[in-house]
Amino acid sequence: MKDKLIIFDTTLRDGEQSPGASMTREEKVRIARQLERMRVDVIEAGFPAASNGDFESVKAVADAVRDSTVCGLARALERDIDRAGEALKGARSGRIHTFIATSPIHMEKKLRMSPDQVVEQAVKAVKWARKWTDNVEFSPEDAGRSDPDFLCRILEAVIDAGAGTLNIPDTVGYNLPQQFGHLIATLRERIPNADKAVFSVHCHNDLGLAVANSLAAVLNGARQVECTINGLGERAGNASLEEVVMAVRTRQDVFSCDTQIDTTQIVPASRLVASVTGFAVQPNKAIVGANAFAHESGIHQDGVLKHRETYEIMRAEDVGWSANKMVMGKHSGRNAFKSRLAELGIELPSEDALNGAFARFKELADKKHEIFDEDLQALVSDEAATLEQEQFKLVSLKVCSETGETPHATVVVAVNGAEQQAEADGGGPVDAAFKAIDSIVKSGAELQLYSVNNITSGTDAQGEVTVRLSKGGRIVNGQGSDTDIVIASAKSYLHALNKLHSKLERAHPQV
Repeated sequence: MKDKLIIFDTTLRDGEQSPGASMTREEKVRIARQLERMRVDVIEAGFPAASNGDFESVKAVADAVRDSTVCGLARALERDIDRAGEALKGARSGRIHTFIATSPIHMEKKLRMSPDQVVEQAVKAVKWARKWTDNVEFSPEDAGRSDPDFLCRILEAVIDAGAGTLNIPDTVGYNLPQQFGHLIATLRERIPNADKAVFSVHCHNDLGLAVANSLAAVLNGARQVECTINGLGERAGNASLEEVVMAVRTRQDVFSCDTQIDTTQIVPASRLVASVTGFAVQPNKAIVGANAFAHESGIHQDGVLKHRETYEIMRAEDVGWSANKMVMGKHSGRNAFKSRLAELGIELPSEDALNGAFARFKELADKKHEIFDEDLQALVSDEAATLEQEQFKLVSLKVCSETGETPHATVVVAVNGAEQQAEADGGGPVDAAFKAIDSIVKSGAELQLYSVNNITSGTDAQGEVTVRLSKGGRIVNGQGSDTDIVIASAKSYLHALNKLHSKLERAHPQV
């Protein structure tokens, strides 16, 4: 019998701590439902004590998810743990994940606590969390730079206090695979009550080794891996869920464990997270990149045509790439549209949402001859954005751009239902449109990122635009798609402005 490798996804918590990746409550619920569909074991939904908004997001995920365990993060403080416990009340299966730093530099410079005080605080926190749930996880933050003797001491104590999962984080991505694997083996061997807990790992990618370190830990007895979709996360990111899962699944000759993940849901999850956060997936990204299963070299093409396994160690269909895409058009009916969304794993919250998305589909079909799966996913993302509370809505946009002349834009924006018009010149049509919108909204926000990606190929392809705005320490992304890239730009700008204005009370977890 193979051991089970538990997949703990922290896209909604650690992934959200990427600057600009902050998500609304509705977006977190959409992603959580996709993770549940993928059969992720544990979904870390957020840090409830960080803000009222994060508390409400964790609560909403706990209420929505039935098949996965929902986890809330808490510092080793009673008020944090109580906040997490309250947020998880509606969960069918809940977990509290509490942590405190254990490396010398963190204890001395950040916590200003002695090792004895840290052990005492950790034990107290675990016991307090046990008042809320039997499912308690403990992390010694910056374990990768902690003294192994001290780790053995504190981990033995928290197991005795009731922690059922011990998560060993390489918080700053400092370790090398052989070193990190040896650390896990050492802890499992030296801690007397190690058999009473599941060993977990949480690796960051600062040296590009997060997945390698995670796999080295699994080979040395870790049976939970904390990871994120697309490797999203602070700084250089976390271990990529899709890479960990497929490495273990593909190399069953090496690993004595396997996950329960439905791998056909990996690509849909990747696309959803990329769409919500605005962090596009690089084409050569393993598993989920556009080129991951593409072959241009003649030698490679010849080999694959003769026998796929000459150059492919996985099947594209196994991770969710669709070999036969249904092309839809203006003659496609509502039922075909609904059926295709279901095949793509896309669920809309209501009939009104479905009707709105279908209306958008018909509008797109009048502009674009063939509509592909990627178009449908972008269209549904646009529909989800409109379902959010909109203070600002694009009514119309006219731009004039010609050689030798200054680009000019005229825009009409509905502000809480009342239409306002403005005009502006700019360095280009997009710049002019943004300036015209800003003269109405007067947001005072700083534009940090403007990114354009084509959703499909062809000159009639939709363009997907991402903008990142910052104001007062709050960073938000906005997305918009259209066959007209200037209109897509205006949509994305207004989407971000709506987030700024409707969520200003919610500080980002890292602020």
